[in-house]
Formats: sequence, C-alpha cells, structure tokens
Amino acid sequence: MEENAVIHDDSKHFQEQKKLLREQAHERRNAQTDKDSLSELICNKLMAADEYISAKTILWYVDVRSEVRTRQHLGKALDDAKKIAVPYCVDGYLKLFHLADLDELSLGKYRILEPKADLRSLPEKAVDPQDLDLVVVPGVGFDVRGARMGHGFGYYDKLLERVRPGIPLLALAFDCQIFPEIPVAPHDVFMTKVLTETTQYPKPSS
Repeated sequence: MEENAVIHDDSKHFQEQKKLLREQAHERRNAQTDKDSLSELICNKLMAADEYISAKTILWYVDVRSEVRTRQHLGKALDDAKKIAVPYCVDGYLKLFHLADLDELSLGKYRILEPKADLRSLPEKAVDPQDLDLVVVPGVGFDVRGARMGHGFGYYDKLLERVRPGIPLLALAFDCQIFPEIPVAPHDVFMTKVLTETTQYPKPSS
C-alpha cells in the first residue's frame, strides 16, 4: 500500500481532494495484474467469512470494468442454500433482484451484466433491502478504517440507508485500492470488513 497524504473532512478542498484520490484509485485498480486469480482469493475469503456463512439473504454485486470480479463466484453462491440478490439501477436508485440462475442476467446499458428487463417486474423477483442479512459492497477505494469511496453517484449510499441497521457490510478490494485515510462526510457509512487478497480491514484487534 502506497503512502498518501492524510485527508480530513474539514478541508475546504474536500471534493477536489476526493476527486484526486478517486482518480488515483482508478489508476491503481486498472493497472492491477492477475485480476482473475486475485478475485478468486478475495471471493473465497468472502464465502468463508462467519458473516457470510450465517446470512440467509445476501446482496452480491456483479462486477464491472476493473472491480474485484464476482461473476465467477455467483454460480457457487447460487449452489448454497441462500437467497441471492443482485442490484440494478433505476432512476438513480438501486433495486434488488432475486437471482436464481445466471441465465437471468444479460448485458444491459453500458454493457453491464444485469437482470433481464422482462423478469424485473415479476413480484417474486423483488427483494426488499430490509430483508438482507449481508451486503457485498464494491468500491473504488477504501481506507484502513473501513471508509469507502465509490464512483460519486451515491447509488450504494442511498441503498445502505434502506437496509436494517447493523447488518454486515463486506467490501471487496485489491490491496492497491487501500489508502491510509480517505475523506469522509458525516453521513458516510463504514464497512464492517474490507477483504483483500492478503488481509482485511479494519485489522482485527489482538
């Protein structure tokens, strides 16, 4: 993990600093080699986590671009006796879809793999955020405290406001996405754990 300047929320240049840090994180993630093998390590850690094992209804994200790749593990997740949900975006908000088979996904806008349009209106496919027991969270960058930085659109911020308080939020990231500290606002939600190929954050207390 490279050293970076500590950034505080009281800086008048908060947004500019966050934009710069987001660009650094994107560059690092895009340059990361061996994404497939590292993603497998990270997703194996996720599925072995106590929080995952005990959860009954789990929200997975479907990877896009250079994110930690989850789609290779979705099939394994569907084989477990768990209810799997995946998100899709409507008018700036994430709606949740009960995924039972990978064939229910297709390439949509911006070539993002998402639930097929003709299945989304089926009542049995809708998942209430309040029913989630665990959320698997993507991100552009994270810090050692569990603070998260997304793309800046607020999709997951709005979603996490609608889940039950206290449910585990497990983020997936490459080591290169971890910073000593990223800027946070008072409303920002910290991750329960950030899982990387080599470790987790925040570090477990000894």
